[in-house]
Amino acid sequence: MKILIELPTWLGDTIMATPSIENLLVEYSQAEISILGTSLSIEVFEFHPRINNKFILDKSLIQVYKLSKKIGSFDIFLSYRNTLRSNFFRLLLSSRRKYSFNKRKFSNLHQVEKYNSFTNCVLKKDLKAGKLKIYHKEFINKTKRKKIAILNPGASYGSAKCWPIEYYSKLAIALSEKYHLILTGGRSENSASKKIENSLIDKGITKYENMTGKTSLSDLISLIYYADVFITGDSGPMHIAAALQIPTIAIFGPTIPRETSQWMNNYGVIIESQISCRPCMRRQCPLKHHNCMKNITPSQVLNKVKKLEKLEGFN
Repeated sequence: MKILIELPTWLGDTIMATPSIENLLVEYSQAEISILGTSLSIEVFEFHPRINNKFILDKSLIQVYKLSKKIGSFDIFLSYRNTLRSNFFRLLLSSRRKYSFNKRKFSNLHQVEKYNSFTNCVLKKDLKAGKLKIYHKEFINKTKRKKIAILNPGASYGSAKCWPIEYYSKLAIALSEKYHLILTGGRSENSASKKIENSLIDKGITKYENMTGKTSLSDLISLIYYADVFITGDSGPMHIAAALQIPTIAIFGPTIPRETSQWMNNYGVIIESQISCRPCMRRQCPLKHHNCMKNITPSQVLNKVKKLEKLEGFN
C-alpha cells in the first residue's frame, strides 16, 4: 500500500499533526509512506524512520500540475490542508481514496485533537492523541554544564503575537545573572533580537549568543533540547519545546491557549492577560494598543521561571 500525506504549512501546525500521523503509521505499519509540503514542514520529518519519499509542493500552479503527473499513484492521499493549491493538487492526483482536513468540522478542540479527529474519521477508529513527536539525530546525553535560557521573541503569524522587545530585554538582563542566554528566531526577527542583544551589551553582559537567522530547523531543535528554560510567544518553536519536554513559558496574546498551547508538556506554563478584547485572532492589534501583551510584565515572567526552577525534574 502507498500513502501520501500532505503536511500543514506552518511549523507549529506540522508538529501538532505528529500524534495524528503517528496513529496513522501504526495502523498502516507496512505501507510505503510519502510526504508532501513546504520545505520547512518536510524538514520536521528529516529523520523519521518510516518516511520513504519527500516532495515539496511549489506555490506555482504549473509546478503543482507537473508534480501531480510525475509523483505516481497512491492508495490513500490524506491532506492536512484545505487551500486552493492543495485542492487543485488533490483533483489531479491519482489516488483511490482522498481525504482533506476541514477545520469547520472540528471545533472546541485543541489543534492536536482536531488533526487526530480527522485521522480517526479516515481510519474509522477512536484513537487517542499521544505526545508530540520529533525524530532527530541522536543527542549527546545532557551533562553538568552552564544553565541555558532561550528567548524566542518572534512569531510568524504576526506582530500581535509578539511580546514587546523592551520587555524581552529587561527579562534577558534579569536572567543573565543565572543563565547563559541564547536568542533564536528566523531572519525576519533579526532586528528584534539585535535590540535585545544591544541591551545586553549596554549592561556589559557577555554570557549570550544571538543565533537568530543562523540556524536550520535541525540546529534549532538541538539548541532547544539543551535549554533549561524556553521563553516564547505562541510560535512554532514553542511546539518543538513541547515535543522535547523542555520547561517553557509561553506568552499568549491574541490567540486561544486551549487550541494552540503546548500539548502534553509537563513543564509548560501559559501566561495570558485577562482583557475583554482577546482572543481576537488578528495578526495586528485592531485597537492599536496591544494591551494583551503589554499588560504582561517581565517580572511576571521571571516569577514563573523561578516557580519552574522549584519543580521536581527541572533541569
